[in-house]
Amino acid sequence: MNMHVNVGADVVANGRSYRRPEQPVVVICIDGSEPGYIEEAIAAGLAPNLDRLMKTGANTTALSVIPSFTNPNNLSIITGRPPAVHGIAGNFFYDREAGVEVMMNDARFLRAPTILAEFQKAGLKVAMVTAKDKLRTLLGKGLDFTSGTAIAFSSEKADKANLPENGIENVLEFVGKPLPEVYSADLSEFVFAAGVKLLNGFRPDVMYLSTTDYVQHKAAPGSEVANSFYAMFDGYVGQLDAAGCTLVMTADHGMNDKHLPNGEPDVIYLQEILDAALGAGVTRVILPITDPYVAHHGALGSFATVYVDADKVPAVIEIAKAIGGVTVAIPAEEACERFELPADRIGDVVVLCDRHKVLGTSAAKHDLSGLTEPLRSHGGLTEQTVPMIANRAIEIPEGRTLRNFDVFDVALNLVR
Repeated sequence: MNMHVNVGADVVANGRSYRRPEQPVVVICIDGSEPGYIEEAIAAGLAPNLDRLMKTGANTTALSVIPSFTNPNNLSIITGRPPAVHGIAGNFFYDREAGVEVMMNDARFLRAPTILAEFQKAGLKVAMVTAKDKLRTLLGKGLDFTSGTAIAFSSEKADKANLPENGIENVLEFVGKPLPEVYSADLSEFVFAAGVKLLNGFRPDVMYLSTTDYVQHKAAPGSEVANSFYAMFDGYVGQLDAAGCTLVMTADHGMNDKHLPNGEPDVIYLQEILDAALGAGVTRVILPITDPYVAHHGALGSFATVYVDADKVPAVIEIAKAIGGVTVAIPAEEACERFELPADRIGDVVVLCDRHKVLGTSAAKHDLSGLTEPLRSHGGLTEQTVPMIANRAIEIPEGRTLRNFDVFDVALNLVR
């Protein structure tokens, strides 16, 4: 590893070394982008820029972290490390000491510096735009906005951006778009539009753009809604590529149908099952997908963690394994090793289910009134494969399995 501290030295973040870019590097996380979305849009003739780049640059896949949720994966991407290192294992966890369930969307929960912060400290210009503000505070940790070398804001609160907290003001005027609705494709389009403006104006050395999976939760690959979104995205891909950057795109997780033939969610209510078998109050099921934006998934995903006394762990695993559709039920130690998770941020048992099922607590605790279409969600192993697409050829060492959190390594070290 290059540990020299001279101006031309590599930048080191969390033990990984990154080359200083000779031209701007743009990394995009397309939230919820199952590989099929782009394939279907290309097949329909709606994504000529992506089609071209995938043929002349690089087109492969990578594996996300588990749980395949937004926060753990975005934080893995921005730190280049799995949750065991950065500490964000979901959107939600149970604080045993305080005895309360806690949202993990505060920057104080992040245990590792970001790649962007390390690049800024090394004297480079960085920028970051997210769709939702919950991620902006986490991804922007450690950035100094008083230096004129960092900009970070969200589409959701673009109208509130200011110089001390974001490094930019008058964002709506700068981007030339109105403030988008949170539950809309416009929230992601604002991210892309802002990225193009920043690349051509601010000209950052490294920029990260992260979208929302509003469309992917509603629409399957090849649908009119999905194709329309990827046609829009393709236009911005063309603009970013034309501006002369190294562009690498990946996703935080995939997405699958999680419903019965009649359109109702196919839910395993794990808390109800455990209460019936072991008694109420013996276990506590936590769903790490839970966040302030539950309208499109009803807090239903394919990963759950169970808090229970040590002597009851074998019983919980035995009960969970007997449930149809459960594919993984393992103790915390095994889960931490297999999925590289932080032991103090997960429960005592980790449970995952199959491609078309989700895990809930109890029926009464899930408000599904916001689901206007049959449920599509994520969180399990079946949503782990994501795209890795670049506008330059990349050289992957033989035998290496790419992870989505290798995307900055790909963009800065592996492009040819």
